[in-house]
Amino acid sequence: MSVWTVGLLCVLISGWPLPASSGPSEPQVVLKMATVAPKGHAMTRRMDDFNEEVKRATNNQVAFKIYWGGVQGDDSNVFRKIRLGQLHGGFFSGYSLGQIVPEVRVTEIPYLFAGDAEVAYVRDKLEADMFEYFDQKGFVVLGSFVDIGFMYLFFKQPVMTVDDMRKARCWVPGEDTLAQAFYKSMDINPVPLSVNDVMTSVSTNLIDSAGMTPFGAIAFRWYTRFKYMSDVPMLNVVGANIVTKKIWNRISPEHRRIILDIADRYCDRQKEDLRAANHESVKLLKEAGMTILQPDSEAHSQQVRFLMEAGHAARENQVGVLYSRELLNRTLSLVREYRETHGENGGGIDGRIF
Repeated sequence: MSVWTVGLLCVLISGWPLPASSGPSEPQVVLKMATVAPKGHAMTRRMDDFNEEVKRATNNQVAFKIYWGGVQGDDSNVFRKIRLGQLHGGFFSGYSLGQIVPEVRVTEIPYLFAGDAEVAYVRDKLEADMFEYFDQKGFVVLGSFVDIGFMYLFFKQPVMTVDDMRKARCWVPGEDTLAQAFYKSMDINPVPLSVNDVMTSVSTNLIDSAGMTPFGAIAFRWYTRFKYMSDVPMLNVVGANIVTKKIWNRISPEHRRIILDIADRYCDRQKEDLRAANHESVKLLKEAGMTILQPDSEAHSQQVRFLMEAGHAARENQVGVLYSRELLNRTLSLVREYRETHGENGGGIDGRIF
């Protein structure tokens, strides 16, 4: 499972209470989906409402069966079960989505985006191509990609200088080449682990730093281990619901259109809710004793330059690994386009991303 797998939490938000569906007692098609998100969590409990709307709109001919709380294993186990036909899809984020379509990671380049609006603009422009990539790999994206939120670096000890940062023992999710390239460009040898092992590894001092969204830090209770959080956003995590074309093609064309329409509305609501959840989570983290690191102006400028240069090196390192030069250039062009059309001249964190 990936860090960016907090994305799994993001894809389960909706809010349309509906009456029970009528029609056939047993759905003709049941899509079996897995997630590590816990059943009953405040940000996941509305998935039942989504499922009820799908059943009602398809006259109970299509339904979702959700396996919560990692009962089907981490993402690698879920993928294996999908290949075996035991599952039909799941709720995934960045690194895990990249196991199917590496190109999707181009919008997770560290220190590329300045804000939520830029992220949404670029992902929307690239979405049709990304859908086609998933289609070629045998998957359908339900709804749109979800902007899970900006990830921040969390630390066990205060990190106020570049030298402090170089000494950090940083976690990366498994064999995430983008995350590894980022840290190695800072002369840091990252520690690859499952997200399930982060809490224990902080306690045993195997790691003392990790990246996560504010909401993810609350959901995974990281605030009980990490006491410091960077004030500089690192990257925006992408998430999506995906199912195999094999199960999808068993659904009638009419019902497919209905489900995608519901999923589109569902994802739009998710994006809004997640922005609010991450904003509120920062407040909750502070109340729980989390300190937001704010070095003096000179040290802060040095850190920003250091991080920006590492992000630039990482994005170049992954050309030909995750994405093509053409796709990277198009992504950078879209960022410029957004800033030009919206009168925003800043870039990344300090206007120096290109």
